[in-house]
Amino acid sequence: MRELHADVAIIGGGLGGVAAALAALGRGKRVILSEEHIWLGGQLTSQAVPPDEHIWVEQFGVTARYRALREGIRDHYRAFYPLTEAARRDLRLNPGLGRVSRLCHEPRVAVAVIEQQLAPHLSSGRLTVLQPYVPAAAAVAEDVVSSVTLRHVHDGTAVRVSAPFVLDATETGELLPLTGTEYVAGAEARTETGEPSAPEQADPGNLQAISWCFVFDHVEGADFTIERPEGYDYWRDYAPAFWGDRLLSFTAPQPRTLEPESRTLHVNPPYGAERAEQGDPREDPGDLDLWEFRRIIARQNFQPGAYESDIVVANWPMLDYLDGSVFDDPDAEVHRAAAKELSRSYLYWLQTEAPRPDGGQGWPGLRPRGDQTGTQDGFAQAPYIRESRRIRAVTTVVEQDISVASRGHAGPATFPDSVGIGMYRIDLHPSTGGDNYIDVECAPFEIPLGALVPVRTRNLIPAAKNIGTTHITNGAYRLHPVEWNIGESAGELASFCIDESTLPRHVLSDPGLRQRFQSRLVESGIELHWPEILGY
Repeated sequence: MRELHADVAIIGGGLGGVAAALAALGRGKRVILSEEHIWLGGQLTSQAVPPDEHIWVEQFGVTARYRALREGIRDHYRAFYPLTEAARRDLRLNPGLGRVSRLCHEPRVAVAVIEQQLAPHLSSGRLTVLQPYVPAAAAVAEDVVSSVTLRHVHDGTAVRVSAPFVLDATETGELLPLTGTEYVAGAEARTETGEPSAPEQADPGNLQAISWCFVFDHVEGADFTIERPEGYDYWRDYAPAFWGDRLLSFTAPQPRTLEPESRTLHVNPPYGAERAEQGDPREDPGDLDLWEFRRIIARQNFQPGAYESDIVVANWPMLDYLDGSVFDDPDAEVHRAAAKELSRSYLYWLQTEAPRPDGGQGWPGLRPRGDQTGTQDGFAQAPYIRESRRIRAVTTVVEQDISVASRGHAGPATFPDSVGIGMYRIDLHPSTGGDNYIDVECAPFEIPLGALVPVRTRNLIPAAKNIGTTHITNGAYRLHPVEWNIGESAGELASFCIDESTLPRHVLSDPGLRQRFQSRLVESGIELHWPEILGY
């Protein structure tokens, strides 16, 4: 078996893994980074989800490296795409003018920028990237992970990697069961956490739905109708009790009121002045038009004729898979395949049966864009994972820590051991346990170091959505910039422990060590506290 050794081994190449690698490499460490899919970047790339971010993202509230990623994406468009002069000059260029984010862009552009960021470290030989590999086994003695065995996804060949510190940046906390690290999955009971939104009984199988996204555009007069999915009849009749309609529809619950709400789909709508000139009577659809919601290329931003159609990501409530979990379930692989079958069925429904505004049915000209996803069929390489296994941590963030209602005010939620900040509502999609949305107003929050320290395992550090949160608070800590901050701080923590010949638990418990570590984070561009400008 091939053997590799480094200072830091990072298993999982999503946003947290990439950020952790950049942080450790920036400290002069040798890094091994493995990833299951052909693209690094996780939810931003292989899962095809444009960034979900807080309202202050253009001014503050993200790390310097995350800001460099965002600006690198914009610079890529300015350097290589036929933007209009107005778009080129726009300091806050949003290529898709999508409603969900101030930066809706193509997944492959994020891949290009991540590769640029990692390129000098690959050239120097200090970074080794293993793709596509998944963790298969781990060796552990006296609560120390000594090695992780990775297997190639296609040919099954194995590589054993070892390092003083091992970071779990996988999408579902794959190293936790392999290393015997205590973890939680699904929903905790209210008696355990005291959280107002927690269920009465714990349910490890009750997780936020996954969604298998796809990317498409529209060619008028063409027919790109896919083959009718085998499971189409099942999904065509599928109607959750709380949904208000079938899943294959334009109806879904409103996250805050839970009342059924109708969406629209207007294919390649006119823009601004063009809309007025054409006498388009529609009001601004806000977030309710599926075409505009996660659009990643808007024709308006590019020279006339550059695009015959906008390009759109389908990541909508109707794609939420509710029938079971994709980990710690004997039918996990069945559920994974079924989630993709649901999304295929929704695309087929859009092409053949969906009611059009003009009274017709279906848009056969909807074209899956595999070139945008790195796949043959236009579907993402992986499902969008909203909830992971989570370590049993020294500190577990609970709803009472960050909920505005529980705290009685909207001021920042602080922790003395902060290693970063984030902001997002406690936003849980419908779950595999049959729950409807849980949507709770959340304060700007900090990320406590104690949430990155397992109660027992000494040298394993979580670096993604697997930190010490609950089923409820994971809903706020799961988004792009927070996952990046968690990974970056995890990479910094491993590097600091190597330099100081110490362990994460000692950095947490020793005030002097912790202060030096926090100072190093600030020097690297990681904000530990929200600015007073928020006015709370």
